[in-house]
Amino acid sequence: MHPTRHRRLALIDMGTNTFHLLIVELPEAAHIAPKTLLSTKAGVKLGEGGVSKGELQPAAMDRALHTLQGFKEEIELHQVTEVRATATSAVRVARNGREFVQRVFEETGIQVDVIDGAREAELIAYGIRQAVPLGSTRHLLMDIGGGSVEFIIADADTIFWKQSFEIGGQRLLDQFFRHDPLLPSDIADEQAYLATALAPLTAAVQQNQPTVLVGSSGTFDTLADMHAARVGEPRPTPPPATTLSSESFYESYRLFRTLDNAGRRALPGMLPMRADMIVVASVLIDYVLQTYSLTQIIASAYALKEGMLAEMLAS
Repeated sequence: MHPTRHRRLALIDMGTNTFHLLIVELPEAAHIAPKTLLSTKAGVKLGEGGVSKGELQPAAMDRALHTLQGFKEEIELHQVTEVRATATSAVRVARNGREFVQRVFEETGIQVDVIDGAREAELIAYGIRQAVPLGSTRHLLMDIGGGSVEFIIADADTIFWKQSFEIGGQRLLDQFFRHDPLLPSDIADEQAYLATALAPLTAAVQQNQPTVLVGSSGTFDTLADMHAARVGEPRPTPPPATTLSSESFYESYRLFRTLDNAGRRALPGMLPMRADMIVVASVLIDYVLQTYSLTQIIASAYALKEGMLAEMLAS
């Protein structure tokens, strides 16, 4: 008898800054959780030099293709039966985004689905729900990408409001990272910009009154890693959710504002590729905490790719 060939899924999240690959095996029994075979990420910086101009740069596309070739090798090695790949802000706003997607298909055989901001927000909410028990309390979910930032107000069952804003870390870096460390005037300029850009969010928060901030993706991953390093907690594998006090965030934020790039890179828990973007992203987090009077932060290790998986399993 030949053994039954298991269904294996590869989920690729092609973000503006980081590419993620998740490979899982689905058991035959529907009630058993999928088995993770591989979870990896690579700093690609697809939006570098181009996301603010609406055009992907050749060097960035080459880095992306090189990473996807590596992902393809892992997909073949793990005998994957189905591949789902999504691209977000950097590709959807780029004038040459369609050509890039075609090139990816021609060179790797990977078919990329370019999703809009509302769809991205929806998948992020599904992913966060797998990590954080939201219950009946309305939470403000926040995913800081390189190109866009998604905000969702949701509980465990309902998405009450969602919107994607093209104010991601790479865009904020291009616009406000004028000095290192940032000057108070740089921070004030970014906050003034956010007050205008996030007006729809402010109205939604006033209407829905969320009480806890749940953050996903790179900046929040790093904040959680830095917190764990400070309290001497080993994290060989990060847990799905990490609760952070506002004091922990502001301890990190103070360091981001006072240290230069070399100093930030040396911080325990810091990923060198995030050492600049995390500064402008933390100005954004500070703005959200202060403006909406939020004091509790939960960092979710799950985001878009886990949302894709949850949706596929539910269908």
